[in-house]
Amino acid sequence: MNPDATASTGARAFLLAAEWNPRFDAVMVSWPHAATDWADMMPEVTECYIEMLRAFLANGVRSVVLTPEGGRLRELFRGIPTDLLTVVEVPTNDTWVRDYGPLTSFSDTASPLLADFQFNGWGLKFAADRDNLVNSRLKDSGLITTGMADNLDFVLEGGSVESDGEGTILTTTRCLLSHNRNNLRSKARVEEQLRKRLGATRVLWLDHGALEGDDTDSHVDTLARLVSRDTIAYTECHDPDDIHFEELGRMKQEIAGLRTADGKPYNMIGLPLPDAVYDPDGSRLPATYANFLITPKAVFLPTYAQPRKDRIAADMLSMVFTDRPVVPIDCRALIRQHGSLHCATMQIPSTAIPI
Repeated sequence: MNPDATASTGARAFLLAAEWNPRFDAVMVSWPHAATDWADMMPEVTECYIEMLRAFLANGVRSVVLTPEGGRLRELFRGIPTDLLTVVEVPTNDTWVRDYGPLTSFSDTASPLLADFQFNGWGLKFAADRDNLVNSRLKDSGLITTGMADNLDFVLEGGSVESDGEGTILTTTRCLLSHNRNNLRSKARVEEQLRKRLGATRVLWLDHGALEGDDTDSHVDTLARLVSRDTIAYTECHDPDDIHFEELGRMKQEIAGLRTADGKPYNMIGLPLPDAVYDPDGSRLPATYANFLITPKAVFLPTYAQPRKDRIAADMLSMVFTDRPVVPIDCRALIRQHGSLHCATMQIPSTAIPI
């Protein structure tokens, strides 16, 4: 099954959903285990994931946990309320489910359409054979009960695209034009595929904004996020001595030149760049507040034990999401493997994965 997202559905076409869509009432996470790159810091990352899970459940967010070690996790989760929690046993290479989990599109029909894209370890950088099979295993096991589009002939990671749910997709040239993904080399050819597979009616490109230590070739969810049909929250650097100052300044100029579908400038929310966070080996890590997760119940914000900047980022998002709390989650453990909160999660509708 490889339905064209722009094909007639009897109503309107399926469009890649905006993260703020109220039908996204569940979140999928993939639990760290000793066969992942977390092996050397399992206690720290496990504590981070437990804090994340507790925050989701405390705010009424249904949670689906993928793991190859179901028995161990059920013991670990004793004492955690389970009425909103489902554990699913499935083999994985790593925890970054944002980039291999299913992408959801909606039309105005009752059932969503999930899309399964090829995941090749961010351009053949890391092993991904098990992660690439997660969606098909979930479908074959009966856990996914809605339609799933087979897009395994095309490499696409969830963190590389932002959608307003109305046909606009925001992305970066560094990622989607990467030779080790689809080798399409031109924006026009990529846009054709996004129209076909995700119902895109227009694509907004960012050419600047790379973060040091980013393994993803500039995933847009570390840089700039659509938070409504006319507002973009983005990473902004105010320190001229920071290595990111010039590159993020150019990205800000690019965003200022973008227009909504109505031809108007986007409202711009500049989130502070966290103070530099370093790995024990001395390399800088790609810490960013733009890697937040939107749910109908709350917005979950990655923090880095930087009280002033953590607070500023939370306050700025609170001005955007006035109808729900902004919940901080300490992601210093996550960033050690060059990802953060949004990278570690994937929003899903519980109608597609009943739990």
